[in-house]
Amino acid sequence: MEKKEVVERLKEYSKWELKEGYLTKTFSFTDFMDSIHFINEIAPIAEKQQHHPDLTIEYNKVTVRLRTHDQDSITEKDFELADKIERL
Repeated sequence: MEKKEVVERLKEYSKWELKEGYLTKTFSFTDFMDSIHFINEIAPIAEKQQHHPDLTIEYNKVTVRLRTHDQDSITEKDFELADKIERL
């Protein structure tokens, strides 16, 4: 997907951004266990789609980074997973 198309599509997503070639969003929670719970909700969705995000935990924050690794770019698969993560 061309950068211009990614930027245009991101207008539909709250607080997601294009950062270092990844769709990126940081989610904030009340504490560490809420962060872990969120990741545990993402894991089976990602596994079912066979599309695995990069996840970083910083106590009460989880940063999700999406990029289709075998395409070395952002694809429709990334937006599909972002949609599912937003619904959590």
